[in-house]
Amino acid sequence: MDDVALHKSDTKSAVRAALLAWYDERARTLPWRSPPGAAERTDPYRVWLSEVMLQQTTVPHATPYFQSFTQRWPTVNDLAAVADADLMAAWAGLGYYARARNLLACARAVASQHGGVFPDTEAGLLTLPGVGAYTAAAVAAIAFDREANVVDGNVERVVARLFAVETPVPAARPELRVLAGSLVEAHRPGDWAQALMDLGATVCRPKSPSCLICPISAWCAGYRTGEPERYPVKTKKAERPHRLGFAYVLRDGAGRVALVQRPDKGLLGGMLGLPTSDWGAAPSETPPVKADWIDAGAIEHVFTHFSLTLAVRVAEGQGDFVWTSEEAALKALPTVFRKALERGLASAG
Repeated sequence: MDDVALHKSDTKSAVRAALLAWYDERARTLPWRSPPGAAERTDPYRVWLSEVMLQQTTVPHATPYFQSFTQRWPTVNDLAAVADADLMAAWAGLGYYARARNLLACARAVASQHGGVFPDTEAGLLTLPGVGAYTAAAVAAIAFDREANVVDGNVERVVARLFAVETPVPAARPELRVLAGSLVEAHRPGDWAQALMDLGATVCRPKSPSCLICPISAWCAGYRTGEPERYPVKTKKAERPHRLGFAYVLRDGAGRVALVQRPDKGLLGGMLGLPTSDWGAAPSETPPVKADWIDAGAIEHVFTHFSLTLAVRVAEGQGDFVWTSEEAALKALPTVFRKALERGLASAG
């Protein structure tokens, strides 16, 4: 079968029928999802919330956050009324904190400008703060059954293998989007999008794809090459730069720890964190207050664009900070600061 055969209507119909039949039997059970073929669509608030949480985050990691959010704030209006600090504390540990700020801005826009009702088209959804092309397509397809082309990393991988796309990513992404769109139809667009996602997550995995149980392997050009794992072809990544810094764990002797509010813009913007030095090749050690600072070792953390080593210093003292119980800080801090705090507390005994 040649590679253009997938563009023929009968072949396209066969691929769609095979994958949708597989999805009807094997769909993942997820707390934000309606069963395949359900007459009642999923609440758009739950679809939107899950899609924002799942950006750069795995399903197992995002699931308890989703469950906690929907229990505390069951509607978009409830979420819109949350104080910024409460939302950021609830988000702590999910990473990519710009998502949390966009989440709140979007919820408030839906509540104030749309009466608490999400727009039901891609174009309408794209007018909301922080909603990009992928999220708009996902909500339109899954919540409103619109004929939308939903392309995430799993879908890119499935499509790259299905068509044996030789162009390396990220340059291939426009081509992959067009190819994915060629398979979209008005029939069950929400289920189709989720079927592709599930196939990529459970069968057409990045490593060791289970081609022998794949429902569409008969039409897969990548499978026919004998090297499906080669797709999507990747451009060699540049080495991630490494930065250094200091983190300061200041305690008041009464079970509280000093925190600071980080600037709204920039890395971990708007979050509470430990006082730190700058992060770079040769940071200056400038403690936030004069005290008998003790070396507590170091922690390692990896961000998207760089890795970080933080040397942790511990002392007792006072100052103009946000003083929080150690227990509350461990729950609310972003992961990098939680690691540093845990190291500091362990050293201090």
